[in-house]
Parts: sequence; C-alpha cells; structure tokens
Amino acid sequence: MERRAVYRNKVLPWLLIGPQLILVLVFFYWPTSQALYWAFTLEQPWGGGNAWAGFDNFLYIFRDNRYWATVLRSAFYALAATGLSMLVALTLASFVDRALKGTKLFQSVFIWPYAIAAPAAGVAFRFIFSPEAGLIGGINTIWPGIWDPATNAAHALAMVIICHAWLGIGYNFVFFLAALQMIPKSLSEAGAMDGARPFQRMMDLQLPLIAPTAFFLLIMNIISSFTDSFGLIDTMTEGGPIGQTEVMVYKIYIDGFKGLDYSGAAAQSIILMLLVISLTFVQFKWVERRVHYN
Repeated sequence: MERRAVYRNKVLPWLLIGPQLILVLVFFYWPTSQALYWAFTLEQPWGGGNAWAGFDNFLYIFRDNRYWATVLRSAFYALAATGLSMLVALTLASFVDRALKGTKLFQSVFIWPYAIAAPAAGVAFRFIFSPEAGLIGGINTIWPGIWDPATNAAHALAMVIICHAWLGIGYNFVFFLAALQMIPKSLSEAGAMDGARPFQRMMDLQLPLIAPTAFFLLIMNIISSFTDSFGLIDTMTEGGPIGQTEVMVYKIYIDGFKGLDYSGAAAQSIILMLLVISLTFVQFKWVERRVHYN
C-alpha cells in the first residue's frame, strides 16, 4: 500500500515552495513575457508606446544574411567546443579510472576548471593567447604574424572555443568518471585477457556502456555553448574582429543594448529559447529512447 505524506496545515506547503515560485516568476516567466511582448511589437519613434507588428520582427531577422551567418557560427562554435571538451574529459577520465597511486589527486585536480568563472577564465586565456605578451608571443617572435586574434577571425574564434572547452572539461570529467566506475571491472579484465589493448577496450566495451552519459553530456554541452558563451566572448574578443566571433547570445546583446533594437533583440531571444527547448526535448524524448545497453 502506497503511503503519502499529508500536511495538516494547508498554508505550510505554500510557504515552503513560495520562495522558489517567486524566483521562477520573477527571473523566468516575467522576462519571458516581456520578451514576447517586445518581439511582437515595435517601439514608436520618440516614444509613445509600442505598436503591434505581428511577425514582422521575425521576418526581418530571417531575411538578414548577417543573422544566418551568426547562426552558422554559433552551431560551429557549439559543436567544436562540445567535441573538444568531451574528448579531453573522456581521455582524462580513462586515465584516472585505475587503482593506482596518485589517481585520487588527479581526480580532484581535473575538476577545478569548472569552479572558475567564465569572465575570469576569459581574461586569463586572453593573456595566454596574446600575440605580444602571452605564451603565444614567443612563437610570434619566431614566425611574426602567425598568430593574431585581433585581426584574424579564425584565430579569435579558435581562442574562444578552446577557452570554452577548457571550462567544460571538469563538468564532463565528473560524469565520465562516474560512468566508467559503474562498469564492472570484470568486463575490462576479460577484454584484457583476450588481448584487447586499452584503446580497443574503450571503443568496444566501455564507450557503448557509457553511451547514455555521453548523449546526455552532448546535449547539455551544446545548450551551454549556445547560452553561456556571453562572458567569454565579451571579455576576450567583444565580438570582434568585425563581428566575426558574434554568436547568437552575444548578437542579442549587441542589437539590444548597443543598437537599441529592443524588438529585434527580443525576437532573437525567443528564437534562441525555442532552440534550447528543442534540444531539451530531443534529450528527454528522442535520445534516451534510442540508447540501448545491449
């Protein structure tokens, strides 16, 4: 027989969930409602309220070639940062998933990058990749001009991608290590007795078994790349050179707060929100149903 907890005081449950409800309403539903209002209206010149614009703001965005370039750049940024971060994290997790002396120390050290704030990491990596004073400066003295993120768009985008991937390594490492430690050691030992090398055991035995974790991290990292890249780009490149490192979330800031196009920025934020919702739907409704443990 199922037993359910019952509150005798009808007011107490609302008092307990009240702070959470207020936070959700103030920081999610209210901004979302305001974004919807601005996305479907257009501010009158010199004030005077907003006029209903329907889907005109969205049509204007979809006809803008610069916006589609930003979408493609954001997709490349998300896939590159996600792939690099997950690959490095899986490699590190595979190395420390062993009962050897010193592995506990490395297991804790590899998590530290996740505790660093994105703007702080952006400032550090901007110095590291500085062509004049950073570590790359020594290479530029040998081959002048080989690295210049201030004028080369590819260099600037690569710099931001590397920093974003580095920040996500700790998060991915924790999940990959936990997944690897859940695999029975007898399977890896049996593969080793059959002559399989460590890389072959990883590809044929371990990786299929941790596929659910890998798919989960794939979606979460892509979402993070689309939504959490503002701090890095603002501190490292400010969208430059000539807007070549602008991603979707940063373009919303540029158009809304610098270009004062509140309606266009609101429409872009709605598109980004729908993209994140779609990725979340894929994670819970599509990916998990197609992951098998056979």
